[in-house]
Amino acid sequence: MSRFLKKSLWVFHLNTGSCNACDIEILDVLTPFHDAERFGVKLVTSPRHADVILLTGPITLEALPKVVNAIEAAPRPRVVIALGSCGVGGGIWHDTYSTIGGIKGLQKILEEKGVKVDAFYYVPGCPIRPEAILYAVAMFKGLVSKKVKSEIKHAE
Repeated sequence: MSRFLKKSLWVFHLNTGSCNACDIEILDVLTPFHDAERFGVKLVTSPRHADVILLTGPITLEALPKVVNAIEAAPRPRVVIALGSCGVGGGIWHDTYSTIGGIKGLQKILEEKGVKVDAFYYVPGCPIRPEAILYAVAMFKGLVSKKVKSEIKHAE
């Protein structure tokens, strides 16, 4: 997946009903202090130009049709990076009447609608740290490896 994105990574920021704390951290990553552009990261204004969609928020029912349309408009391969506790699992709104509870609920809805997403990445935190976003970008581009490897050990 990361082979085709060696030089640049155009991202579309998709706020799906967040409190804006993660959105501020995304803007912080783009400042000269953290300098995400050294990895070729560029913020674009349309999902049609995006390599990656950065998703923040628990995905409210009000935002859901717009989220599906934005993801559907992105060219293939489609990659979604869920940012923050709300984007990953719904945060404190994971089981409320007005949200679908994060990326897992969105995955089911996208599958039902026939919208194919090639990869999902998760960056938890509340709010996410700019360093975590940079690490996710570096991992996506193949510059670093995962810090944690999951191993399932069965009791005998």
